[in-house]
Order: sequence, then structure tokens, then C-alpha cells
Amino acid sequence: MTYDTLLYAHSGGVTAVINATAAAVIDAARQQGCRVGRILAAHRGIAGVLREDLFDTTTLDAAALERLARTPGGAFGSCRFDLPHDDGGAVMDRLFAVFDAHRVGWLVYNGGNGSMDAVARLQAEARRRAHPLQCVGAPKTVDNDIVGTDCCPGFGSAAKYLATSMLEAGLDIASMVGAKGSVFVMEVMGRNTGWLAAATALAAAGDADRPPHIVLVPEAAFDEEAFLARVQAVTERLGYCAITVAEGIRRADGSLVTEKSRDPRGYVQLGGAGGEVARLIHARLGYKFHWAIPDYMQRAGGHWLSATDREQAAAVGRAAVEYAMQGRGGMMAAIRRVQDAPYRWDVVPVDAAPIANLERALPPEFLAADGLHVTPRACDYIRPLIAGEFVQPTIDGLPDYAGFAGARVKCRLPPWA
Repeated sequence: MTYDTLLYAHSGGVTAVINATAAAVIDAARQQGCRVGRILAAHRGIAGVLREDLFDTTTLDAAALERLARTPGGAFGSCRFDLPHDDGGAVMDRLFAVFDAHRVGWLVYNGGNGSMDAVARLQAEARRRAHPLQCVGAPKTVDNDIVGTDCCPGFGSAAKYLATSMLEAGLDIASMVGAKGSVFVMEVMGRNTGWLAAATALAAAGDADRPPHIVLVPEAAFDEEAFLARVQAVTERLGYCAITVAEGIRRADGSLVTEKSRDPRGYVQLGGAGGEVARLIHARLGYKFHWAIPDYMQRAGGHWLSATDREQAAAVGRAAVEYAMQGRGGMMAAIRRVQDAPYRWDVVPVDAAPIANLERALPPEFLAADGLHVTPRACDYIRPLIAGEFVQPTIDGLPDYAGFAGARVKCRLPPWA
């Protein structure tokens, strides 16, 4: 059998530039000529592979790829599905049955920490089975927490969106200062790491009087008394205080400041830390408060993309196809920072197995000693990742985003239960 099909899939939370990676993968595979017979995309990630729910993207023209590349959200759908370790091999058997049925010789898996675990395990299983599959990872996550890569596609655009939001909200609240003092709290994503919260510090441009005046991250324990003292000092000086709160901030004993819910498997859905902090300020200091949660908006802001981020998203997709074609399965296409100023970067292969399921936290040198802000070094690291603008075409004043209505591939196997 000739294994001449390349399959693309992504999993986990989507980003404003994830489709730029998808489009780059499809285009790079097409550049291989007759070596790649078909280019498929899984509907909703690895779960779609199990269901044999696949799109044929082989004949997408240049215009369709261009529209795909500039549209936020996951055009092919995503999922949160970890390969089980205790199913007796049924999931692996099914996956390789699908690979065989559709002659899949190359798989590009676009995802985060857990997806890199899937890359490593699928490649190990292919070797065990003497199967020709070459599985390569393309990193993405707005959390910027994948080990082995200097930054993660998706982070730069989310960081740009959040820093801009804090800048603009800060101008608003500063213009409305009253006699009683007021506080604005913005809660951003960040379960275990504070990269997105740290990005909002770019809005201050090094000026202690500009928002955000406080940045709370999971890597620094939340000290309620020190925090309230800082809020009071800033508000007495300026008449207002603007605060960024990562959703996963914790107290010194490790407990979450707040959580939304916990499912039967123990998974905690976060949300509400910003509101909890805002209410604490009002209860203890009496200040008027507003709080906001950008939620999906911070990772879907395709109208305000970082040009650097978009370029890197496409670059890891192209590199992943190159590694797959070279037989370098089990690798991740990682971004390497070559130079800080001017910023230069390239893409290099990194073994996925040692970095799978690890999380990269803010390093200590990025955290202020009092745990209430981040340092200039953090801003120096993040600043080049938000650089450049990608201007979206519009229709009637709104971005011209495109959905994907590709042809479904005919199933060749019994349904997957």
C-alpha cells in the first residue's frame, strides 16, 4: 500500500492565527507535488480521526487558503481529548485503522502540551507497529506555556489584544476619576501561568502611573493585605487603579482564589477571580469598581493580529510538513529566538517526548519581588511578539471572515462508538 495522504488536525483551545498554520500545512503539502496524493483535515481534532470524520482539502485554491489563513477560530473544529493509557489499545487500534483506510503517511498535529504528548505516543506506536506514519507537532496556545519553544503561535495576537484593551480601558477610567476613587479589574486567561496577564504590562510602557498598576499572576502567591495596600496607595495618588488578574491566581497555601465548577473527573473550570478581587476591594476600601472578562475575545481577536504571530504560525506549519517529509516523526516545530534587538527568530525541530505535558511558567526574573507586577524583562521578552499589524479586509465595516465548507471524505470503516 502507498501511504501518500497527509492529515492535519488541531486540538485544544483555538487562537486567532491557528488557521494560518492550517493553511500553511495544506499549501506546503501541495508543494510536494505527486508525492502527496491527498491532503485531509480532521473535523474536531483527534476525536474526528477516531470517528473517521475528515475533510478533503486537496483542491482548495489559493484564494480559499488565503481566506482560511486570516480567519480566527478553528475552521476544522477542535476537541479536548487525551489519548488514554488504559483502554487496552482500542484507541490506538482505531487510529491506525483510519490511517490505513485513508493511506495516511504523515500527520501534522497542531496543539499544546497534551497534543505534543499525542505526537510522541503516536510516533512511538508507529515504530512499534512498523507503520510508515510520520507524526509531527506544530505548537499553538495563547497560554504561551509549551516547553521547548521560545513562544507559541497564538500568544502574540492575544497579548496584543489584551495590552490594547488595558491601554484603552485605562484611558477611559482615567478620564472618569471621581472623588471616591475607582478601580478597574480585567481578568485574563491563565490557569497555571501568567503570560497573558504579563502582556498587559506593555500598556504601561514602563510608567508606574499608567495602567495596569498591578498584575496578578499564578506564579506569585496572592497576598491580600499587600495587594490592598498597593491598591489604596495607587488610588490615593491617581484617583483610580487598574489591575490585571490571571484567572488561576492562588493564595500562599496553593488554594485558588476562585473557581467556577469542578466536573466528576476533577477538572476545574476557572473564572471569577477578577470579580472576587474587585468585590474584595469594594468591601475593604469602599472604592467604586468595574471588572471585565475578555474570555473568548482575547484569543479570537482576528481584527488586531500581531503580524509576527501570524508569520510564526505559518512558519511552524510549513516546517512541520518539511520534518514529516524528511521522516523526522516525533518532533515539534519549535520557534527559536536568535536575537533580541532587532528581534530575529527561526524554526527548529525539538523532540516532543521530553516536553510533552510540561508547562513553562513565567521565570522568576519576570516577576516583581513583591508579587504585584512583572519586571521590565518580561516586557522586553513579550514586546517583539506583538509587533506588526495585519490589516483585515472588510465587508460592510466588519472583517471578512470565511467559514470552511469542505467536502467530507467517505467513511471506509464501521462507526466508532
